[in-house]
Amino acid sequence: MCPSLKGLNENCFFPDDIIMKIITIKHMIRRELPIYYRRLYTGLAVIEQNAKNAEKRIDFAIEQLPTGQKIITFSFLDPVDFPLASISDDMKKHIATMDQNDALPE
Repeated sequence: MCPSLKGLNENCFFPDDIIMKIITIKHMIRRELPIYYRRLYTGLAVIEQNAKNAEKRIDFAIEQLPTGQKIITFSFLDPVDFPLASISDDMKKHIATMDQNDALPE
């Protein structure tokens, strides 16, 4: 525990009161790429943080391996004021769900 850092969890990394949720990714554009097994997108992520919505520009990629497994990576283009580790898995799951539901632009 970090007694000198009030409001932080026992691992001393993230404030306990940060609650974040991916609302949607809008204004998505697929960028052309000559590699057929990799798709690149840019968009605007809407993230709810402590009951307030923030919009951050993102780039993300979906790469399909020969085994059929899909690797999803993303990066924020705008500065963020929250810990990335706390939202990284949720963002990747959200992108994967959009891909499975054919909600990404062709």
